Amino acid sequence: MSKISEKQVAEKLLQIQAVKLSPAAPFTWASGWKSPIYCDNRKILSYPYVRDYVKSELCNVVFETFPEAAVLAGVATGGIPLGALVADQLKLPFIYVRAKAKEHGMGNLIEGVLQPGQPVVVVEDLISTGKSSLEAVNAIRAAGGEVIGMVSIFNYGFDVAVKAFEAAGVPYYSLSNYGALIELAVEKGVVSGDDLALLEAWRSAPDQWTGK
Repeated sequence: MSKISEKQVAEKLLQIQAVKLSPAAPFTWASGWKSPIYCDNRKILSYPYVRDYVKSELCNVVFETFPEAAVLAGVATGGIPLGALVADQLKLPFIYVRAKAKEHGMGNLIEGVLQPGQPVVVVEDLISTGKSSLEAVNAIRAAGGEVIGMVSIFNYGFDVAVKAFEAAGVPYYSLSNYGALIELAVEKGVVSGDDLALLEAWRSAPDQWTGK
């Protein structure tokens, strides 16, 4: 993705408040981490024009970067609706990976039809540490699929995620990222120059950041 494209996507996320920045009053993630940013890409689904734009951009990445893709796989829950939209546009089969296997019926972890050896591109809404994303990759590989890459709307650019994806041998592409978002936010006056050091410190060590 070009820096221009990354900023365009970031601007749309800010416009619909799918991304919120609050260095002075940090959010608390489920992990317990304090964070100056909260990202809820599910909001994209409620804005048809932004939804169509994001779908088109994801389609372009899949089509141009992974032309051999035979199946798209959404990661529960945020990657499921967007993955289905992209698969429909590209006329590719779609599956999705649950956070955990069903506790009734067939006990499926993966829903849909996946043939052994099929090249799969995984669709995520957000990449943070990469843990849940790569758990989905491992589930697809265990079921016989060949994961050739992952696409997402946004990623935080954490070092731990970069290393985890490299170790797993999974190339990934995001429409936008934390760096592009912060650069845009400073340009538009959404955050002050004084906040910039806080925002950069958080990205460097999110598990240790306290907001001070």
